Amino acid sequence: MKHEQFWQPTTTHKTRVARAELLRQIRAFFHCRDVLEVETPVLSAGTVTDEHIDGFSTEFLYANTGRPVSLFLQTSPEYAMKRLLCAQSGAIYQIGKAFRHEGEGRWHNPEFTMLEWYRPGFDHFMLMKEVDALLHEVLGATTDSEMITYQNAFITHLGIDPLTSPTSSIHQKMLECGIDIDGMESLSRDSQLQLLFSYCIEPKIGLKAPCFVYDFPASQAALAKISSSDSRVAERFEVYFKGIELANGFNELSEPAEQRERFKQDNKKRALSGLPEKPIDEHFLQALESGLPECAGVALGIDRLLMLKVGASHIQDVINFPVSRA
Repeated sequence: MKHEQFWQPTTTHKTRVARAELLRQIRAFFHCRDVLEVETPVLSAGTVTDEHIDGFSTEFLYANTGRPVSLFLQTSPEYAMKRLLCAQSGAIYQIGKAFRHEGEGRWHNPEFTMLEWYRPGFDHFMLMKEVDALLHEVLGATTDSEMITYQNAFITHLGIDPLTSPTSSIHQKMLECGIDIDGMESLSRDSQLQLLFSYCIEPKIGLKAPCFVYDFPASQAALAKISSSDSRVAERFEVYFKGIELANGFNELSEPAEQRERFKQDNKKRALSGLPEKPIDEHFLQALESGLPECAGVALGIDRLLMLKVGASHIQDVINFPVSRA
């Protein structure tokens, strides 16, 4: 393609109309349920510590302290939205840009559009029902969604138990599935399970209707509560449909001391992996100290949802100017 053609969008006008209609449907859905639309900053002094997520950073030279300050583009509006929840905002949602320092590909653009919402008084099961209702509303689906635990997904599709199988069995299953990478033994158990899940389970679930996978291992809790009935798992879920990971939700952790410890453990994992440690979001932890209401929250990729709605095979087909044309 000639260089001068790169000024053009990668979408069609029909797709741009479909995006506008999708956003209208989403806003109408939450308006009917009395969930308030909010906005929070895209730039933040803190960022995620998760070793698998990297945020973009920039130097702000005009801070009121008189010294340069490092700021991060949000990878998700989660921390700021939870600060609003701690300030008694009630049920809230946000549609906005998120940024993750990852490669451009079929399912991902470093700058993307995210829908995130929080429901005080909900647990993750109640929120899964609401996510399901939204997907049926905007995609016009008529088939009932599937629900399966993370543990049963592995047992059903791979014949191993992710909670109890020895590491040797996980290694063997990876080899059987053709996942033979250098330094496999140095990968954490969770990283090995994630490879198996991505390559061997995701392609088999959610083919005809959205599939909700829940009760992830406690070691993959992120910001979710540990289950009170089984300490091996976290009250977290993900949603898959037609080969696409659409959403990630939690019954939200509200204990500030435990949250701080998780952030510290994340940074230790980053250091062991040779990654730079990330600054902990102290504003978020201060908000938790004041009290986060019992709630569940979920983040859903708008661009991926639009791909499903219009039948697109690549994310650039639903983003006007992906990073390669930005």
